[in-house]
Amino acid sequence: MTADLDPGPQTVTDGRGLLPDFVTRWAQDRPDATAITYGDTSWTWEHWDLRIRRLTGALRSAGIGRGDTVAFVDKNHPACLEVTFAVAALGAAVAIVNWRQAGDELVHVLVDSGSTMVFAGAEFAESVEAVADRTPAVTRTLVVGGEGADDYESFLAAGEPTSAAADVVDTDALLVIYSSGTTGRPKGVVLDQRALITHTVDNGDVFPYAAGDISLVAMPLFHVGGISYAFIGIRAGVPSIMTREPDAASLVGAFVAGATHAFFVPPVLAGFLAAGEGAIGAFAKLKFVGYGAAPMPLPLLQRALNAWPHIDFVQVYGQTEIAGVATVLRPEVHRDPAREHLLVSVGTALPGVEIRVVDVVSGEDVAAGEEGEIWLRTVHAMTGYLNRPDATAETITPEGWLRTGDIGRMDSDGYVFVDDRIKDMIITGGENVYGPEVERVLMEHPSVTDAAVIGVPDERWGESVKAVVAVSAPIEADEVIAFCRTRLAGYKCPRTVDVIDALPRNPSGKILKRELRAPFWEGQGRRV
Repeated sequence: MTADLDPGPQTVTDGRGLLPDFVTRWAQDRPDATAITYGDTSWTWEHWDLRIRRLTGALRSAGIGRGDTVAFVDKNHPACLEVTFAVAALGAAVAIVNWRQAGDELVHVLVDSGSTMVFAGAEFAESVEAVADRTPAVTRTLVVGGEGADDYESFLAAGEPTSAAADVVDTDALLVIYSSGTTGRPKGVVLDQRALITHTVDNGDVFPYAAGDISLVAMPLFHVGGISYAFIGIRAGVPSIMTREPDAASLVGAFVAGATHAFFVPPVLAGFLAAGEGAIGAFAKLKFVGYGAAPMPLPLLQRALNAWPHIDFVQVYGQTEIAGVATVLRPEVHRDPAREHLLVSVGTALPGVEIRVVDVVSGEDVAAGEEGEIWLRTVHAMTGYLNRPDATAETITPEGWLRTGDIGRMDSDGYVFVDDRIKDMIITGGENVYGPEVERVLMEHPSVTDAAVIGVPDERWGESVKAVVAVSAPIEADEVIAFCRTRLAGYKCPRTVDVIDALPRNPSGKILKRELRAPFWEGQGRRV
């Protein structure tokens, strides 16, 4: 089944050719209004635009130009956005690194991205320095923030304010965001400026802002859901409050400071609902909440709707490969008793996005209501996977359709339901975990002879990581988990471990993961 293309905005750049123009426009129109607040510091649009232009000049003086890549490794910090806007003005790109990555994972991202300069938060600079001998292309690391010398601020202050380079075009690569891939190593998703601008424009009516509204940027900027959401508020010209982490204290502080709009992964809502009346009351200061990046269990969504009857909720579904959003379940559907069955859907196509549901074997469209693989086509799709032409060709068809790897269906009204995954991916708390990467580590344990990693339902996290292993000698689950924690980021490690005699396999030897998952997803209504 195919959903017709909504023409959306007639000019993909909304009359502004490059991403930094989002800021420059408001520096000209409302220079003294607040642009962004971080902790105790706020910048006006004029001041923030000047900082970005100074950073642009500093980067150019440091030799960064069109086609180059820098990396950013930190928790949320305005510098991440400043670096992104500044490199955009130069036609360069930024690889925003998941700060949880260390050791081999960090080396892979820095080397694969071709980064020559790293901006590292003070608490992560040591991790970057620890792999310096394995990342020879990185010639300079600048420390961002911290109690000591702030290399970043000194670097920025020394820059000569510079506007966009004349040769930069909106098809220049801008963001490299790493998403798990078929080899078990993360793949760099390359998004150009046109994709990001188009995505921001197309989401303009999905996240509506009015005078007096304030956007809360709390989700990690190394996720497309975090940084793409930040762009939406910036383009709208409303003030943004950025929190370093989405912890309860920081979020409540932002609510008290006047935040009206936010985007969260479902576990954040679960945390506030579980924390009691005080937390529920604090959350009630919001008037508009987007959620996505992980499945929202229906009971959790129903509790949220009942707890905050005045809040407009909007669900989004998509992936890094399309800059974020593909479908939207709008606020009015959330509150419509006659359409309660749609609460388990992910909504209808975002303007500017085409959707097909196709037979996984033939590639032909299936009938309305039948399951198939969800395919997407949009201007805000990725350029491809960095250094991975084969993986790009496997994901994007010659006609421009992006294979999502998700199994779903679309009803006759265009509402999409995501039921399962072809890709062996687990989304836990908004974090992507690719099974083979964890399995590779499990198989390094001397007592593990076979291993499979699956996602199982978790009311708070959407899914949690479960390892199913066969062993040559008795072993405790805690030992397996501890073993993984020494080799993987914490969110990738199994939360539970089952030991069985032998893993089920088909005649060709492939592990039957659907068979392993089935008992845990029975009665869940969907399998992801």
